[in-house]
Amino acid sequence: MIHYDAFNGDADGICALHQLRLESPLDSILVTGVKRDIALLQRIVPQARSGDTVTALDVSLAVNRPAVVALLGNGVRLEYFDHHYAGDVPAHPAFHALIDPAPDVCTGILVDRHLGGRQRIWAVVAAFGDNLPAPALALAATLGLSPSQLEMLRALGDNLAYNAYGDTEADLIVDPATLYRTLRPYADPFAFMRDEPIYAQIDRSRREDLARARAVQPHAGLSGAKVYLLPDEAWTRRVRGAFANELAHRSPDLAHAILTPDDRGGFAVSLRAPLARPTGADALCRQFATGGGRRSAAGINHLPHDGLPAFLRELERAFP
Repeated sequence: MIHYDAFNGDADGICALHQLRLESPLDSILVTGVKRDIALLQRIVPQARSGDTVTALDVSLAVNRPAVVALLGNGVRLEYFDHHYAGDVPAHPAFHALIDPAPDVCTGILVDRHLGGRQRIWAVVAAFGDNLPAPALALAATLGLSPSQLEMLRALGDNLAYNAYGDTEADLIVDPATLYRTLRPYADPFAFMRDEPIYAQIDRSRREDLARARAVQPHAGLSGAKVYLLPDEAWTRRVRGAFANELAHRSPDLAHAILTPDDRGGFAVSLRAPLARPTGADALCRQFATGGGRRSAAGINHLPHDGLPAFLRELERAFP
């Protein structure tokens, strides 16, 4: 029997898996990628055989449903943890799902519920990394952490999230599978931050990229949103999520869209709903062919260049 762990390469996916494997160590084949590489289970379909098992974390069931159906049909058992839009959830005795798309939930929080809080400190990191500071602090209140420790966990979440952004793994500081393997021996996040040089490298790169992004002026200012168009550089593809989160906290009554050019002549879009009203981002992005995400934070993998005016109109309509 072979086990596959398929997980989003961002903070939430990595920390969700880390909680599970700290509690139940298991040798597995890792299936992951950049943050927007979410159709992960289709990679497993050609390999998996009857009796194999799959754990999927922080990737939309709506996107992966055909692969889920194929795997179940081949006799594979699946467990699924996610907080994105799911659509219809398959009913099958070999499929066990914990899915909750509420705007104050991330996959790390769902795994924390599943484990009864036994690896909670990593759920705190996941929530910080998914731009959910209030739920992160609520979880952390049970752990007796100091203010300085909370800020360190916030930085860890921010850095793990930042590292997953890019159009390809070449844009990243370290590929997510390697980052998870580096993290895996550490039950203590503070020891990981202290002892692993790759963490300092990611942190330094995030701070440098954010400093450059702050110098960019908005491309458009709408009544309820601001739009930034960043240049076509690896650093802009890395920073768009972190920059969107920073802007959301700076102006909580506004939505924010960060666009970077893609290799098809269009744009990749990162969208944040206003923190004061954290809904509507996923519904807006799903109006476009490659859009998806969650209520408070979503994106479009490829917005054609001539689709920009339509996106701006829908953005203004969604966030007046």
